[in-house]
Amino acid sequence: MAVQGAGHGGAGAHGGGCTCGDCPHGAREGHRRAVAEFLLRRDEFAAGRGLPAAVARSASATRQWVSEELTQSAGQVAARGRAEGGAWLAGLWGRTAGAVWAAVVLLLLGQALTAVGAAWTPARTAGLAAALVVAGALTAASWFHRARGGVLAPVIGEDNRLSTSRAVAAAWVLFVAYAVLVLVGQLALASVHAERDALISGLALRRGAGTVTVLAVVCVIAVLVRRVIGVRVLGQRLQKVRADRPRAADLLTDDAGRGTFADIQYVVIGAVALVFAAVRLARRPEHLPDLPWGLAVVVLVSAATYVAGKYAEGGRPVILSVVRSREAGDLDGPIRTGDDIEIRGAGFVPPGAQGADRLSRMVVRIGAVNVQVPLVPVAGGFSNPTDSLLTVPVPADVEPGRVQVQVVTAAGVETNGYAVDVTE
Repeated sequence: MAVQGAGHGGAGAHGGGCTCGDCPHGAREGHRRAVAEFLLRRDEFAAGRGLPAAVARSASATRQWVSEELTQSAGQVAARGRAEGGAWLAGLWGRTAGAVWAAVVLLLLGQALTAVGAAWTPARTAGLAAALVVAGALTAASWFHRARGGVLAPVIGEDNRLSTSRAVAAAWVLFVAYAVLVLVGQLALASVHAERDALISGLALRRGAGTVTVLAVVCVIAVLVRRVIGVRVLGQRLQKVRADRPRAADLLTDDAGRGTFADIQYVVIGAVALVFAAVRLARRPEHLPDLPWGLAVVVLVSAATYVAGKYAEGGRPVILSVVRSREAGDLDGPIRTGDDIEIRGAGFVPPGAQGADRLSRMVVRIGAVNVQVPLVPVAGGFSNPTDSLLTVPVPADVEPGRVQVQVVTAAGVETNGYAVDVTE
């Protein structure tokens, strides 16, 4: 045990080769080094350095060799990224449980400070007891789901990103559960029959109709959005690429990391309504928070906007034209085997698939031959493939004649077929 402790405390104990159990440091450092090596290698190739003399004389051979080298290096980066993501998730459950209990401590401090000059009421005791019950349940759930992010496991989608709809629904479910437990605690502490009747009437639908309506809507939307996305992915009308690990920004952005109006407004309006309901509960803990219908309708409009945004997302990739790639000084002519062709269209690169590992998985079918799309590095990225243009060679195995060209993206979605004439 002493040796192990010394190893963890020494310099470089968590390098890229760290193998200690449940330790994210080694995976994080290994991923960081792999990314740095890949970026250095990509920029060297983009500048024309590091090429073997055997392929430097041929542009096509150089491109093929560079693409294969970058693909192998990108595969190592992706493997390191997945390892880091798994280690990060495994270590998250402790932090999420700590955050839950920190919220309980803050609630206790807030109640203690507001109780100065006033009596400690049964409602304060019930509120603290309800917080302990909710925190205990969340801690237990966090332990059972410790390999999937602890408390965050229910709000992580199938694409390994935080789900906006699930997060909003989970927040409202926890709040309503806490509000009901506060009423239960007060009911248990009440000694007068009239007080117990008043607390039971606090659960009447007429008092909390707005809150119950919002809760029902956000829960239905969480289920509906999951169904909509699943059906669209299976129908190849939406491209989804799995992330290495969830991030807080997922709640406000799309898969490519760009902020989206539908998600932002849903989170903001839902959070504002939740804060209002929490204040109402603090002021009137003897019944469910009576969310005004005006605010409830605002939340419903926001939810409808969010669902509409999910329906409008994505789209099937499409080929618009296929032409022979022509450099300056080349003569015009038909497409021949061995020529490079430019496939022009839209949606070739799915959101979140801008990394080299994802780009290298793109395939173009030319007739019956599958052609891997070559990676062409430039400073800071790649000039091929892009979302609207792919450049691939026509292999000698393609039979001359009229053939169909089709792109298979990194998400496994196929484009429409486009007919071109190939000559010898």
